[in-house]
Amino acid sequence: EAARMVIAKGLVQWSQDMDLKERFIHYDRTMLVGDPRRSEPKKYGGPGARARKQKSYR
Repeated sequence: EAARMVIAKGLVQWSQDMDLKERFIHYDRTMLVGDPRRSEPKKYGGPGARARKQKSYR
């Protein structure tokens, strides 16, 4: 995915062709626009970002 995105961005930037850019966007928008999702940072109180230590009252 990353290589595909870099190649598409490079072709559009090198050629300065707006028709090519529109075709890429129409075909698959992620070729020119990256995925903004990132992993959530680990927090205190557990082994991961959301998981917490369980406690039992019984």
